[in-house]
Amino acid sequence: MARVLITGGAGFIGSHATDALLAAGYDVRILDNLSPQVHGSDCQRPAYLAREAELLVGDVTEANIVEQALRGTDMVLHLASAVGVGQSMYDIEPYVRTNELGTAVLLQALSRHPVERLVVASSMSIYGEGLYRTHDQSVVDGGERSVERLRRGEWDLRDASGELLEPVPTPETKSPSLSSVYALNKFAQERMCLITGKAYGIPTLALRFFNVFGPRQALSNPYTGVLAIFAARLLNGRPPLVFEDGEQRRDFVHVHDVARACRIALETEHAQNVFNVGSGQSRTILSVAEDLADVMGRRDIKPEITRKFRAGDIRHCFADIGKSRDLLGLEPHIAFKDGLEELAAYLADQIADDQAERATNELLQRGLVA
Repeated sequence: MARVLITGGAGFIGSHATDALLAAGYDVRILDNLSPQVHGSDCQRPAYLAREAELLVGDVTEANIVEQALRGTDMVLHLASAVGVGQSMYDIEPYVRTNELGTAVLLQALSRHPVERLVVASSMSIYGEGLYRTHDQSVVDGGERSVERLRRGEWDLRDASGELLEPVPTPETKSPSLSSVYALNKFAQERMCLITGKAYGIPTLALRFFNVFGPRQALSNPYTGVLAIFAARLLNGRPPLVFEDGEQRRDFVHVHDVARACRIALETEHAQNVFNVGSGQSRTILSVAEDLADVMGRRDIKPEITRKFRAGDIRHCFADIGKSRDLLGLEPHIAFKDGLEELAAYLADQIADDQAERATNELLQRGLVA
């Protein structure tokens, strides 16, 4: 069976993708730097990582170890990335180095040793604001919210006449609106991969992940997914911190569905293309915080609505999954409630170092929260 190299494969999504590929009969080799922010200070192989997977510890920016990792590899799933909109706005150099230089190092090696398939993890963050419907039923790009309006607590987008815009699902055809360094990084990653893949005859897909959740998410990383951040707060008896008014809408997709999408992307004939990977449903951040507290048995801890906003944040964005469904057969299998209950079971014996307030203070000190 083919051997797949997964960069960043020891992390949250990567470890589940490893399980899915091993179950399908693939050999899996992982290249991961075991970042302390994700894996803790001991930098040991995670206990959850399948023993059948080969692990090379090293950074995707190191040309020698990337060359070593590619030897005997048939396909590449490129997940290695520094993740987080907020942190990317002040740790600019590390984000560009890991996300863009790391991808360039990998592609330089692939230009010498092409593989049968390359799949790169992109992000819904490249869309910025999602699409909206006007009162006359036209569909428009939401654009960017002005700082002046945000300071007044005017969170929602309106048209020129002041009419409220209605958020609608966002398809892959929407033009990018890069409102954070992380969004810029992810767009650069997907474009570099698609351009290089086309030039060297490597069938390439970019998967635009929406808000992925599930077990194994790093609970002590304050820049990881919002559900993990909320979970860390609740495990420590503290209220989840909800920015703006909590009514911003996102698309939450379970990690098992994302792992399956990664496997299908390595097998499909539909290459040189981009696909949304989401649930196709939208939920408010406030309702998600309340639902999580409910399944964790912490109904007594109510979310704290900060009415603050962060640089780079958007109001609404959720996935149109029609293209992924039609061309890849990607139909979400895990219902949100079922996924939350699985997450709660995983959290029951976890210890979380809650870093949410420290992360918020980092942003405050730099004027990135107001």
